[in-house]
Amino acid sequence: MGELKKSTFEGEAYKPQEETYFNDGREIELLHYVYNHSGLEEMRGNPQKVLDAIDEYGRTQRYLMNIGEYKSKTIINLIKKETPRVMVELGGYVGYSAIAFGAALRDAGGERYYSLEMNPEFAAVISMLVDFAGLSDIVKIVVGPSSRSLERLFTEGAVKHIDLLFLDHYKPSYTPDLKLCEELGLVSIGSTYAADNVVKPGNPPYLEYVRSTVEEKRKVISNGKDSSQKGNPNLIYKSQLVEGWEPSGVPDAIEITKCIGIESR
Repeated sequence: MGELKKSTFEGEAYKPQEETYFNDGREIELLHYVYNHSGLEEMRGNPQKVLDAIDEYGRTQRYLMNIGEYKSKTIINLIKKETPRVMVELGGYVGYSAIAFGAALRDAGGERYYSLEMNPEFAAVISMLVDFAGLSDIVKIVVGPSSRSLERLFTEGAVKHIDLLFLDHYKPSYTPDLKLCEELGLVSIGSTYAADNVVKPGNPPYLEYVRSTVEEKRKVISNGKDSSQKGNPNLIYKSQLVEGWEPSGVPDAIEITKCIGIESR
């Protein structure tokens, strides 16, 4: 993959990431911080001001594993460019991405943003902050394991096609969840995927998959090297690494992948 460019972080960083950095009460603490904020009334119905308060907590109180304002600009620009109708995120945490991208999707004329979150407590935080930001009309929170939630949304007919897929959940699930979307036909020509944290902590299996040719993917299946989901190896992808920064000031990157065709046998 190569090393990231040696540039200097110039923003205001979050608190350093600790050994234990989530699911230790800070998510509920964030809610209290927001609802006790001096600028509470100015935040209501204002997505950017809610994001500013979340960032303020991360900078002055405790680290939060959000995508942050720096890398989120990459996704917001992608939304403006692609103008997706339906966007799905895998991994919602406290709702930073749902607020930032849900607002951008609405501004771009999109219809629905699905935030899939396994942890019910995190999902409750997302729901409260999304509603507070005035985005409950476009953002829908789905609670449960990502694969089951994707299957349920497909089976119920709620989601028939994903225009933009944002992956930011359990890293080993990136590839099998993408393959599941392929098998269900939820992604096809024109679908775009944005995968966070492909440098920190990294995700070699996912990068190998989205950067492989159709021939290479077919070969893996025929050789029996991959006993998991087969996906749809006939989808042709064009993929690129976009460098950025974690909110803590640590270099990271997002892999942007677009399905540009289907190769028949």
